[in-house]
Amino acid sequence: MKDFKLYAITGEEFHPGKDLIAVMEEAILGGVDIIQLRDKKSSKRDVLEKARKLKELTKKHGVTFIVNDHIDVALAVDADGIHIGQDDLPLSEARKIVGEDKIIGISTHAIEEAREAEKNGADYIGVGPVFHTKSKVDVVDPVTTEYVKQVANEIKIPFVAIGGIKLHNVEQVLNAGATRICAISEIVGSEDIKGTCEAFIKKINREAN
Repeated sequence: MKDFKLYAITGEEFHPGKDLIAVMEEAILGGVDIIQLRDKKSSKRDVLEKARKLKELTKKHGVTFIVNDHIDVALAVDADGIHIGQDDLPLSEARKIVGEDKIIGISTHAIEEAREAEKNGADYIGVGPVFHTKSKVDVVDPVTTEYVKQVANEIKIPFVAIGGIKLHNVEQVLNAGATRICAISEIVGSEDIKGTCEAFIKKINREAN
């Protein structure tokens, strides 16, 4: 998979009245280089329609497009990959369905899960939630930057830090060894989406140098 720095996940509840595609395009223009469609509430038909539009948008901008959970939707729109959780279909089974060419990302909350994901062929892992977050209802307790440090020191596949990450605390995560950041509400709920993404990229680049 193409490497990335800033990963945005859709969160329509954070931008009521704003069009999903317009919001995500602003994020891309600000520097987001991977987008995930996460929709736990809409009908399958509606998720498919959003996925089609996001696939078109990401293809236009050369950005990676991931679908959360809905493997059938991901395949229907030829998304670049899927993202699964610890309670979803096992990674090995998901791989059989999507094939070797699709990206598979998996959420991890402990170093044992990260090791397992790496061993089973995940293309990347999510590491979090680093801080307390309101973006997910069924969220686990914060893993803190200590888990970020563990992964940075031990895991070889790409990882993205996620969960409660804002512009005011992202340096803590980067200092712990993260080089890829995921944000939801801080990006899509911003009054200046493009500017917020540019600010994230600047901080990521500064830590990398």
